[in-house]
Parts: sequence; C-alpha cells; structure tokens
Amino acid sequence: MEKQIQAKEISSAKGAAHNLVMEGRKKLSITAVRDITSFEESRVVLETEMGELTVTGQGLHLNNLSVETGEVSLEGMVDGFSYDDHPSMRGQSFWARLFR
Repeated sequence: MEKQIQAKEISSAKGAAHNLVMEGRKKLSITAVRDITSFEESRVVLETEMGELTVTGQGLHLNNLSVETGEVSLEGMVDGFSYDDHPSMRGQSFWARLFR
C-alpha cells in the first residue's frame, strides 16, 4: 500500500504555490522550483519560492523537469528533505560565510 504525503499548499509573496508530494519515499514531486543548484545521486539542492530545499537519499534521479511551470519530479529512495531560508552564501569569501 503506497502512502501519499502532501504538504499544505503555501503561497509565497510572489503568489506561486509551493507543494511537495511524496509517494512511498520513492517519488517526490515539487512545484514552484526556480533553479536546480546541484544534483547528485545522494543529494539534490533546489531553489524554490519558499527557500533552498535539500533532498537527500539514495539513487536519486530526475524524472521530470518543466522550466515553464517550475515542476520537478524525482525518483529514488528519499531519506529526508530540509529547507534553508537564508540567502545563498555562494560567491562570498570563506571568512564571510564563516562569520555570518
């Protein structure tokens, strides 16, 4: 029996709805994605309307990507996901990131 977990729909300041839909820890659909920051088999980092989203797991692969609608679909064993609301520190020096 597949369990489906759907996050409550949240509207960002720009009005785009951000949703996560996970089916049995094997499929993850995400909306309101602005950019894919990095992609590896064990970790995917996405910039969404609600902040930077990191998905961790095993054997992760991109099933679907729609640049026009901002929808991403991942498959693989999902171990977890977390958000980082802080603006990206990329491009800043090591010392600036260390002492933020």
